[in-house]
Amino acid sequence: MALEATETEKPDIQARRGPADLPVALLLAMRPKQWTKNLFVFAGLLFTNNIPLSFADGARWQKVGVTMLAFLLFCLVSGSIYLMNDVADREKDRLHPTKRLRPIASGRLPWQIAAAASVIFGWGGIAVSFLLPWRFGAVILGYYLLQIAYTYALKHMVLIDVFAIAAGFLLRAVGGSFAIEVPISAWLLVCMFQLALFLGFGKRRHEIVSLAEDARKHRQILSQYSETFIDQLIAIVLGGLIVSYAIYSIMSPTAVLHPSLVMSLPCVMYGCFRYLYLIHIEHKGGSPETILLEDRPMQINLALWVITVIAAFKITG
Repeated sequence: MALEATETEKPDIQARRGPADLPVALLLAMRPKQWTKNLFVFAGLLFTNNIPLSFADGARWQKVGVTMLAFLLFCLVSGSIYLMNDVADREKDRLHPTKRLRPIASGRLPWQIAAAASVIFGWGGIAVSFLLPWRFGAVILGYYLLQIAYTYALKHMVLIDVFAIAAGFLLRAVGGSFAIEVPISAWLLVCMFQLALFLGFGKRRHEIVSLAEDARKHRQILSQYSETFIDQLIAIVLGGLIVSYAIYSIMSPTAVLHPSLVMSLPCVMYGCFRYLYLIHIEHKGGSPETILLEDRPMQINLALWVITVIAAFKITG
């Protein structure tokens, strides 16, 4: 019934659609809200003392510009993946209470145009990425291939689906450091990987709770998870994340050079606990990027964390 109703609504949507609406629909289908995930690209810039404090610091401003370009390329390539994913899932999305409103599922954006744009944006972004250091281009290519594998295979494998999502976050951080040719701490990468797992399992939990009996219809892999199982995984990953960051901020080579980095640990702990509160008490977590854009305590905490990290590097830099 839901699918039939959606199909009957599509001609009306198409009738209202004008030429000017297609670019807007295309942009929305690329999910710009989720581009906040690409902020992981800035990890290399932030944690290697490369943020300029003076406009005269030309070398560091150049690294900022390169990192911004890397961020935009990840946005372009990840946007192409979202288009590909929505084209592949358009029939299932029409059964979902909110995803049925997405431009492709609703018929606002023809899937043929979305598919063509996905190829152009994806491979175009990859081609441009090789104009930066070749290792960055290799990471972008690897990220693109990983997301294709996720769309058509990995997302149907229990646990592997979340690990694939986490690997995407890790590639963003590694790519950002390769773009400006700076090293990045292995401990920091461990923290980022565990953070991505935490967010991924939180998203799966939200899907199971919010969709209830319809969860299997929307995403078959959800039948292999349970709320209790995911809560155990979240507890394990969250504990590992906090311990790993504590070790990174106290004992890593970076921390030895910048002892004040440990001051950022309370911000990390609060952020984790706040997100856990949002998952269990306010029943959010299905969209981490939305939480970041809308939850004021998380925004303030993130700003304090960034300020603390920069201050720690500048005090001993």
